[in-house]
Amino acid sequence: MFGHSSLLIENHFREAGFWHVANIGWGCKLNPKLISMFVERWRPETYTFHLPCGEWTITLEDVQLQLGLPVDGSVLNESAQFID
Repeated sequence: MFGHSSLLIENHFREAGFWHVANIGWGCKLNPKLISMFVERWRPETYTFHLPCGEWTITLEDVQLQLGLPVDGSVLNESAQFID
């Protein structure tokens, strides 16, 4: 059962259209070798992965498309208020 603060967070996720994102990892098996490979090939100075086939950069647009995040032009600031 969810605690009171968990329900508040859940409601914020639902209102922002992010509820499905909070549930992405459920039921997925992680591949530790694959994760280690990506960690080893990450270059924080350039924000890229250096792979045998070349450099890869993951953009916020990539994340938005993969996770199906709604984008309406609003920005969520540090105090969790929407700004238009």
